[in-house]
Amino acid sequence: MFHDGAMDVNEVLLPGVGLRYEFTNADGDRIGIIARRTGDFEMVSYPEDDPDESRPLFRLTQEEADTVAEILGAPRIAERFADLTREVPGLSAGQIDVPATSPHAGHPLGHMRARTRTGASIVAIVRGEDVLASPGPAEVIRGGDVLVVIGTHDGIEGVREIIRG
Repeated sequence: MFHDGAMDVNEVLLPGVGLRYEFTNADGDRIGIIARRTGDFEMVSYPEDDPDESRPLFRLTQEEADTVAEILGAPRIAERFADLTREVPGLSAGQIDVPATSPHAGHPLGHMRARTRTGASIVAIVRGEDVLASPGPAEVIRGGDVLVVIGTHDGIEGVREIIRG
């Protein structure tokens, strides 16, 4: 059993199969996610009258599961960083939109030298539904990207100024 935020998740080893994660959702339904050793995932639910009988809901390949995780995780990545930085005095998380008119759009991240110039770190790039965590200096910034930046308030504002040009 582990505790994820406000929710308890029960983890069960299924020998030869993989792992099953179970939790009760806000509607009171028992949900199971079976992570198979093959990399596939199966979503199941448990009827109230028979907690041992599971009903298959759907299966996901590893690639489909990764896509679903990105879709569900993208809106919350900045919130997670914000939660993390609240625990460290003087550290903040910010989101910076990259306009198409930015002199850095179309250029590698490293060319900005943001950390050297401001002390702030770009820890992720949100591009549509995709999240590029820990982008390297060769990652090309595009107009429409949202940079997730961690640093002091002044450092984050410095990165914002650099992006604007």
